[in-house]
Amino acid sequence: MTYKIAITSGKGGTGKTTVSTGLFYVLTKHLKYSAQLIDCDVEEPDCHIFIKGNMDKKLPVNISIPVIHDAKCTYCGICKEACAFNAIVIIPSSNFIEVVEDMCHACGACSYLCPEEGAVTEKTKEIGQVTYYNYNNDNDSFIEGRMHVGNALQTRVIRDTIRHTGQQDIILYDSPPGTSCPVVATVSKSDYVVLVTEPSPFGLYDLKLMTETVKILGKKHGVIINKSGLDYKPLYDYLKEENMTLLGEIPFKKEYAKEYSKGNILPESDNDLANNYKNIINRILDGKTL
Repeated sequence: MTYKIAITSGKGGTGKTTVSTGLFYVLTKHLKYSAQLIDCDVEEPDCHIFIKGNMDKKLPVNISIPVIHDAKCTYCGICKEACAFNAIVIIPSSNFIEVVEDMCHACGACSYLCPEEGAVTEKTKEIGQVTYYNYNNDNDSFIEGRMHVGNALQTRVIRDTIRHTGQQDIILYDSPPGTSCPVVATVSKSDYVVLVTEPSPFGLYDLKLMTETVKILGKKHGVIINKSGLDYKPLYDYLKEENMTLLGEIPFKKEYAKEYSKGNILPESDNDLANNYKNIINRILDGKTL
């Protein structure tokens, strides 16, 4: 049985990657489970800074972009009407039609509805890459999804990245921040969602948004408080009111900030924190047999 855990947060900079890499380290170095970490934050993936793996291979993430052929086009405008993203520009009086590739979402509606045979064909466009890294041994692995600069189809890259999920005991999805479509595309594939927050008004506000999202998706979830010790009582009041599981806390320490800035995984250099992560994993699994 493979158990999939998504690590997410309502805002960036809360400590999502700190938690993801820490859990992966403890799973692979301290516990008996095989694990895979998949970095789904394709706009700004940074797990590779901390996971010291060797690059194995890169695979392209491609979409099919329509190509409209002037010689066969009658400029009827059906394709433009069908395009929900306004990616087709047409001026019939000038016999001009063009696809704005940066706005195209590769839905295929224009080629499907075009009444003229051969007027719309498709070409392949690479919008990102999925990179495999060897880590630890053959049982553990790290995969990164990365979107090419200038593209706006992060959800497509995320879905293609998740398609490479392996058969390890535990899969960790390092989700993008926020509550938009890329986050939903990641969280919806998980069995459990870890919500990372911080003791601040901004952290609490965005935790509330993310909590509502996972409730709508019907996902089991728990909370990790990063930078704990700042004594922001409203956060703890909210957890109590919502009867939310507090999986663990990561203390606010200058030493942790130094280690993180060097690209080091925190529980690697702190035994107390490693034990803390072990307890978090046990609370998530809650006696499950994998």
